[in-house]
Amino acid sequence: MLIRRLQDCDEFIGGDDSILRELLHPAKAEIDIRYSLAHATVKPGVRTRPHRLKTAEVYYLLQGQGRMHSGDETQEVTAESVVYIPPHVIQWIENTSKVDLVFLCIVDPAWRREDEEIVPGCVAIPWPCGL
Repeated sequence: MLIRRLQDCDEFIGGDDSILRELLHPAKAEIDIRYSLAHATVKPGVRTRPHRLKTAEVYYLLQGQGRMHSGDETQEVTAESVVYIPPHVIQWIENTSKVDLVFLCIVDPAWRREDEEIVPGCVAIPWPCGL
């Protein structure tokens, strides 16, 4: 059995500028899983940098509310929302609330730096990303 506590996981800034703590990753622990699990925080009024992954990603929102951008879609999201992001789709999330936007990120197969691309010159609205 493996038990990890959030406070025991190092905090770092992700490539998309979210505040992350990696909870589970098969390359960093002796566990037989193919996905990775991270805890993410986006501060009030902040949005992550547009990016895309070669892998699928799922967000499960724990706290706050925001606006999720995935491909050519934009949807409001709140605590207890689940968002599926297909591989290769440009995405970002913005915190529209006055509290931290907190969510879990599942990446399958497990996140690797080389599988993530930050999309330069892509801003929230209008959509100049060449989609």
